[in-house]
Amino acid sequence: MAQVPQTFFDALAVRAWCGLALEALGRAREEIDAINVYPVADGDTGTNLYLTVESAAAAVEAVFAGHEAGGAARPAGNPGGVAEGPTLAEAVRAMAHGALIGARGNSGTILAQLLRGMAQVLAGEETAVHADGQRLRLALRHAADSARGAVAHPAEGTVLTVASAAAEAADGAPGDCGAVARAAYEGARAALAATPGQLAVLRRAGVVDAGGRGLVAVLAALVETFTGETPRVLPAVAVDGAVAGERRACGEARGDLARAAAGPGECADGGSVPGSGGPAFEVIYLLEADDAAVARLRERLDGLGDSLVVVGGDGLWNVHVHVDDAGAAVEAGVEAGRPYRIRITHFGAGDVHTTGAGRSLGERAQRAVVAVVPGEGLAGLYAEAGATTVLARPGEPPASGELVQAVRRAHAREVVLLPNDEDLRHTAAAAAEQARTEGVRVALIPTRSAVQGIAALAVHEPERRFDEDVVAMTSAAGATRYAEVTVAEHQSWTMAGICQAGDVLGLIDGDVAVIGQDLTAVAEAVLDRMLAAGGEMVTLVLGDGTPEAVADRLEARVREGYLAVDTVAYHGGRQGALLLIGVE
Repeated sequence: MAQVPQTFFDALAVRAWCGLALEALGRAREEIDAINVYPVADGDTGTNLYLTVESAAAAVEAVFAGHEAGGAARPAGNPGGVAEGPTLAEAVRAMAHGALIGARGNSGTILAQLLRGMAQVLAGEETAVHADGQRLRLALRHAADSARGAVAHPAEGTVLTVASAAAEAADGAPGDCGAVARAAYEGARAALAATPGQLAVLRRAGVVDAGGRGLVAVLAALVETFTGETPRVLPAVAVDGAVAGERRACGEARGDLARAAAGPGECADGGSVPGSGGPAFEVIYLLEADDAAVARLRERLDGLGDSLVVVGGDGLWNVHVHVDDAGAAVEAGVEAGRPYRIRITHFGAGDVHTTGAGRSLGERAQRAVVAVVPGEGLAGLYAEAGATTVLARPGEPPASGELVQAVRRAHAREVVLLPNDEDLRHTAAAAAEQARTEGVRVALIPTRSAVQGIAALAVHEPERRFDEDVVAMTSAAGATRYAEVTVAEHQSWTMAGICQAGDVLGLIDGDVAVIGQDLTAVAEAVLDRMLAAGGEMVTLVLGDGTPEAVADRLEARVREGYLAVDTVAYHGGRQGALLLIGVE
């Protein structure tokens, strides 16, 4: 879609930049993944950068949507005009916050700090309608400096070098935002070409730095935002420090690059090749803590592992480290404050929160099921049934890129996708469309709850024709009514009346049907209403903190009052709801 060039850096320019950067990283993702050899040759830098920017873009869109819904009139756009929408400060803060909470991997975490550094300057004048070229120069300089300060042991020839070069080039560029952005891009592009001469691991592999390559794509999108022109991006492969073109295909196995990049256990700045004896885990989490506690945490984690990056501020931080003892890294976070959205990746074995059947990538299965699940317990249950799972933590729905990655991980010709959440239908549809462009036959079954997914998975038969299997799974899901019991967070109007914060709510098929004070009583009322229409099987999924006695009482009620109805109970873990109920 054609973009209208922005003269100044205002809220609309922030929105356009995020969208263009996401498109650019989407096009370059596989290329960047393929050249990823530093700090660990795990082939996911392009994907991590994409997911980080996707989160930033979503946060900006949410701010615009909030203003549109509220009818707020705020100054935006170019000088001389007034339009409804967020201020520049609101837009850049949303961008930085979205990147911070959605940052993935080493490079994604650094990119989040770069965006945060820019936001600190651009949002410096709360009521400013726009920023000019001078403010953009200052923003790029502060971004580079703050990102370098967030890395425990900065190395040259990395994304940090590229960011610094961009800032230096922008410093000497007179003119408006378009001229500054172009200078920053050209400086970054030249620095990227020189990275193989600065890091031996890149020179041996014959590639430029993957994180730097991603930053160049983001800066190219900034140029396009202000000029409407798409600059040429540097090829990712280099020989003897010079740009060489397509010596390696972008889809070449990253294992070849890892072997070319380093000997056993060798990678610059303490990094390591998976399986080489270096740190076994990547640990990432968000942390609520004060500055003093974070300073102590940095020292603690620096002694535990390498590739330490801690970004953020104002009480919220994103922590990234490579360690052998993942538990110790998380415990250090607990001592510092409140860690959450914890992600632990075992290098070479896939994300522990995104599991599959463990087959060799050389084998392509005929059919697989990919499912979004709301808790660790259900993730285990689905995985035992052969599904590839994506964990949706409370308040953290997966992005479309994560679903696409799960489809790739399933490594099958045909994939059945179960979103298990009505709010994920558009995300899942986008992921399915992307997977289809990659030659995978994908069927999206619009499951709205994990219990519907369980019913669909129960009738899944890979030996059947694809269409027949999809029809059977869709029918089973559609025949399953679903409910959840949760706690109201605030006062609101519902179909069952007004609820107060702290009330126990029983929702049937997405609508509030019961309001009460006692968890067991509300659950019984919900179950009775569901079984009034008949049923043969009741599925109960207990969340963390829900007493076992609740399931025992519901099972007894079914036995006593509903003949020939079976009950099965599972532990869902941190699934958000206190209880999920399915009736087939």
